[in-house]
Amino acid sequence: MKLHTTTDAVLVLEDGTVFRGKSLGRIGTTGGEVCFNTGMTGYQEIFTDPSYYGQIVITTVSHVGNYGVQPEEVESGNIQIKGLVCKEFSHHFSRKTAEGSLQEYFEKAGIVGICEIDTRELVRYVRDKGVMNAIISSDSTDIDDLKEKLKEVPSMAGLELSSKVTTLEQYDLPVTETRFKVAVLDLGVKRNILNNLTSRGCECRVFPYGTTFEEMEEWGPDGYFISNGPGDPAVTFEAVKSVEQILAIEKPMFGICMGHQILAQANGIPTYKMHNGHRGLNHPVKNLITGKSEITSQNHGFAVDADAVRNNPNVEITHINLNDNTVEGIRIKNKPAFSVQYHPESSPGPHDSEYLFDLFVEMLEKEKNS
Repeated sequence: MKLHTTTDAVLVLEDGTVFRGKSLGRIGTTGGEVCFNTGMTGYQEIFTDPSYYGQIVITTVSHVGNYGVQPEEVESGNIQIKGLVCKEFSHHFSRKTAEGSLQEYFEKAGIVGICEIDTRELVRYVRDKGVMNAIISSDSTDIDDLKEKLKEVPSMAGLELSSKVTTLEQYDLPVTETRFKVAVLDLGVKRNILNNLTSRGCECRVFPYGTTFEEMEEWGPDGYFISNGPGDPAVTFEAVKSVEQILAIEKPMFGICMGHQILAQANGIPTYKMHNGHRGLNHPVKNLITGKSEITSQNHGFAVDADAVRNNPNVEITHINLNDNTVEGIRIKNKPAFSVQYHPESSPGPHDSEYLFDLFVEMLEKEKNS
């Protein structure tokens, strides 16, 4: 088995705070917005989720890399994170089905990270101070130089990133028996979302970010899905315009995460950058329609303005976060359109939220039979 050597590494936060540890992945320097995920497992899904593009992820679980990597657990074709911060990084793995180590996976993708730091202290610090930019380096320990390089890392606020992670060309996901045709607007879609649609008989055509409504409608879809994605929803103007046009023709529409925020924007409801955001596997959400609660998987740093929803006569809050009362779901009155902020495809609960895909299919069925 190949032995891996580590070198000294440093993490410098935007406010000048410094953490020292050891290198992981490729030797180098990387910068991005630092955030933390409280999930205890599923690190490969996190690292390949396009919604994390531009971010350095802190994992709060003690060990990362201990079960290796395998192709079935990716959410996109690439590692999307800018860097990793963890407590203990395992260069060896014990899962028999794994096809390689996380170290080799990171080296191949050119990902820089840092381990052997007190992640409890770091997470508590970021929790209190709020998300901020940071830089990791394992090829330089010159703090002043790194602070200068950190100034070049753009703020996530006002940053459009969906165009960086979307498919370059449209593609089809056929099914054995097509029940419905669903146009997917790819803002950074996760593979398991598409799996949940195709498993229900939805033939999907995935369109790149920036595709016009006219181009999507020419395919003749029965409904539309607006995906998750990275960056600030307030500047994804092309997607907002398309959603406005979909609402006008009243075809069924379902949005997740960024798609939820875009649906809100299309109804004149603003979004805002959160102090820390929600990233983890155990966030409690209440369905206000059924009165039932769900354990949810989440990954977002922006949220929909709750007061603006309540003041909009055409939009209704359907779900709220039981930790902080933020908006977790909305539906448009008198139109077949709804969205949620969390990720029902990520097996939270583990199946608490799958009904949302069934609800979308019911809308498609009703539209097709009308």
